Amino acid sequence: MDTRTLKEQFCIKELDDSHLEQFNKLLRYAFQVTERDLLNAGWSGEEIKLAKYPILRNARVFGWFDDTNLISQIALYPMQMNIYNTIYKMGGITGVATYPEYSGIGLMNDLIKKVLGIMRECGQSISCLYPYSIPYYRSKGWEIVSDKITFAIKDSQVPKVPRVEGIMRRVNADNKDFLNLYHTFALGTHGALLRDSLSWEEYWRWEVEDISIALYYDTTGHANGYIVYLLDNDVFKIKEMIWLNQEARYGIWHFINAHQSMFDRIEGANYSNESLAFLLEDGHISESIQPYIMARIVDVEQFLRQYPFDTIAFDTEFCFIVEDTILEWNNKAFVLEFAGNNVNLKVLDSKQCGTQYYATLSIQTLTTMLLGYKRPSYLRAIERLDADEASIDILEDIIPEGKAYFSDYF
Repeated sequence: MDTRTLKEQFCIKELDDSHLEQFNKLLRYAFQVTERDLLNAGWSGEEIKLAKYPILRNARVFGWFDDTNLISQIALYPMQMNIYNTIYKMGGITGVATYPEYSGIGLMNDLIKKVLGIMRECGQSISCLYPYSIPYYRSKGWEIVSDKITFAIKDSQVPKVPRVEGIMRRVNADNKDFLNLYHTFALGTHGALLRDSLSWEEYWRWEVEDISIALYYDTTGHANGYIVYLLDNDVFKIKEMIWLNQEARYGIWHFINAHQSMFDRIEGANYSNESLAFLLEDGHISESIQPYIMARIVDVEQFLRQYPFDTIAFDTEFCFIVEDTILEWNNKAFVLEFAGNNVNLKVLDSKQCGTQYYATLSIQTLTTMLLGYKRPSYLRAIERLDADEASIDILEDIIPEGKAYFSDYF
């Protein structure tokens, strides 16, 4: 039986609460998570069953069904993220799974195209996901846009920082100062996810109960930094540490120092794409870097109309000739018209844009470049885009500097 005939026996439907058991069963089978694994992590049987209920309640989930049996699925979270101080609607992808016996016939490809179309209709011009397979998602148009740097510090390497006048206070996860502090941070940080209640649920979903939060308050009573951490078997584990100014950073490290009799080393993750070693007096620490989040521009026209390009000193035009093997609406030429402080966009169905400055590139390369993960000069050097030297100079001028901070997982 050929693929088309086989798929005609199946149908795509949107999942609801009644599909919770099948949804969880497929996820756990595909990712080989047993009930014993979850119980060992401290989850009760009922908690395991309800762990992903928020997806069905707050997200849009689609699946292929063989009669009444769910065989392939994908979930779309409605989210927002900061791209160079411009807030974008973002579609977060999760819950991607297919039973192995149904793989290889294009079920997931169809589901991906369906949710990308829904994102476009909803104005979600960018999509992010945590990849289980980088090659697979690259083939669907996603590309790496941020890294996770894990580090380990000996207790003797904890930095000696100037003493500050503020205080640290431990708080609960629903503390308003904590939530407001992250929101302020996200509004000023390129790449950061703006966390709504659903995002916060995902942030805490797989954490143990005794994880702690501590805020730094300055002498005026304003919270300017926080640390989310866990003390476990003589290890101080840092989940996330952010600060709005250097005073808060100093205050947090003093707080860590105060626990020095309780740990032998510090382990943590850094999502700023900057090495922690440079900030330490003894920078001879262990750090490892790995790709973390992938992103995809869903609708190039929508995305470019909102993108905060830097202006340049002279009036000119620049053309992106985009290649997208999945979404036909992106296979066009997009002409930016720079006039004074204004940037206008023309969209041409023909890829013959006729401008002096242009670049031909894939949707993956356009995404990673505009989110700042790799600069135009580097992408040209590795032959990820086709442009002459003068066009690269224009790109370097109009694309803002800075790599994305993305610490969330969903």
